[in-house]
Amino acid sequence: MTQTPAENLTRSEATSARIISAARALFVARNYADVTTEMIAAAAGVTKGGLYHHFPSKEQIYISMMLDDFDRKRRLFEQAVASQGSCRDRLAKLTRDFLEQPEEEREVAGLVRRDINIFTGEERDRLVSAYQLALPEQIEAIIKDGIEDGELLPGDARILSWSFVALVEVVIGDYADRALGSTQARLDHVLDLFFNGAAAPQTGGRE
Repeated sequence: MTQTPAENLTRSEATSARIISAARALFVARNYADVTTEMIAAAAGVTKGGLYHHFPSKEQIYISMMLDDFDRKRRLFEQAVASQGSCRDRLAKLTRDFLEQPEEEREVAGLVRRDINIFTGEERDRLVSAYQLALPEQIEAIIKDGIEDGELLPGDARILSWSFVALVEVVIGDYADRALGSTQARLDHVLDLFFNGAAAPQTGGRE
């Protein structure tokens, strides 16, 4: 369910969006198994019957929530892929766009790894594919350009994209909040580590 401006939503669409919003907060705050349809209905202000009118199960609420989130992130990050500038400039834009999202929006993307083993078959494949299209594949496209332009050493762009994702995930935790604080500090940490590494400049050894 792609997000639509509120004024253009039908009553049914508005109710579905409210259910998804309530579910998002609950799934971020709790483990998947601990969230019930009763809890989602209460948080959304609908009856359990009303919830089932829009979604047949908790599983379908979760899948709809994740696919909607990944679609919005994909469209956001595609702007960085299409932007002008160096590989570093474009990765900076994509990362800043992600870091400047509300905390709940940032955390939703990580749920798919936490919960993926709950799902099987086609549903699992849809979630994995949507996640990859939304984030790692966008980063991979920028990194491929960086390799072609000589800004990055030749390497496997897919592995490098997952490495970059891992660096970003580190700076959105509670400890990073305390240690780094600002979006700019987090962004600088990720980019400097990815492009320059953590090695200190060589000074010729100890005197």
